[in-house]
Amino acid sequence: MTKWNTSDIPDQTGRTAIVTGANTGLGYETAAALAAKGAHVVLAVRNLDKGKAAAERISAATPHAEVTLQQLDLTSLASIAVAAADLRAAYPRIDLLINNAGVMTTPKATTTDGFELQFGTNHLGHFALTGQVLENMLPVEGSRVVTISSNGHRAGSINFDDLQSERSYNRLRAYGQAKLANLLFTYALNRRLAAMGAPTIAVAAHPGSANTELTRNLPGIVRKPVELAWKLVAQDAAMGALPTLRAATDPSVRGGQYYGPDGFGEQRGHPKVVQSNSKSHDVAVQQRLWTVSEELTGVKFGV
Repeated sequence: MTKWNTSDIPDQTGRTAIVTGANTGLGYETAAALAAKGAHVVLAVRNLDKGKAAAERISAATPHAEVTLQQLDLTSLASIAVAAADLRAAYPRIDLLINNAGVMTTPKATTTDGFELQFGTNHLGHFALTGQVLENMLPVEGSRVVTISSNGHRAGSINFDDLQSERSYNRLRAYGQAKLANLLFTYALNRRLAAMGAPTIAVAAHPGSANTELTRNLPGIVRKPVELAWKLVAQDAAMGALPTLRAATDPSVRGGQYYGPDGFGEQRGHPKVVQSNSKSHDVAVQQRLWTVSEELTGVKFGV
């Protein structure tokens, strides 16, 4: 049986895709593959110089690629609001929003708005962005919100009593909480979209072990051993992007599904439907996180 790869991506001509964190790693590979299939791809990036370099690389590989830039800093609600307004005005029809950008195992730090950096960037930033561009997706048949989680969600729990890790900070625990939040958000959003009969669906994906820059924030004493081990098991970013691309483009995808690699431990391989842990399917936690996220970001969804 043949396994799903980029040759299986349907023609994307006429579709608009927004990819956060598209200047490097998984985001870049996702954007490049969509552009090669004819999509108009918006690289939503914090650093416009790096974004411009990424756009030039995509255009060099695909001369007729339609690629534009949007400045977006997910650590700032003000930046997100400006970016969302720009995107709504420029793209009345948004087919794909790929919430890819993220940080991993950072030292204790906060966003501009005082949120713990990993939770604030990976979850709250994308929650706020999605809520503010969704209106341009709701009328679009086949539109999808794809949010990137991680196997790290299995080590996570939502600590509502110390959501911003102010009393106690552990970088791995904070990462797990953020990645679990990505799944809780996806499932809650998809349930709301289905309830209103919208053509938009919400889907999640994870790359397994992919050789990207995410390990750069590990503590020095463990970083080198982890990076050496990582290189032995990790696949390249192009392979790591396949679950995202399948979630975004495969006509058979259904709302609320989760895609990851088909290999041992979901560490590497070609994309298939995988299962997240029971915590991610706790509806009460999904609803509580949704309410708290609306309160923290000030963003209300029209669903």
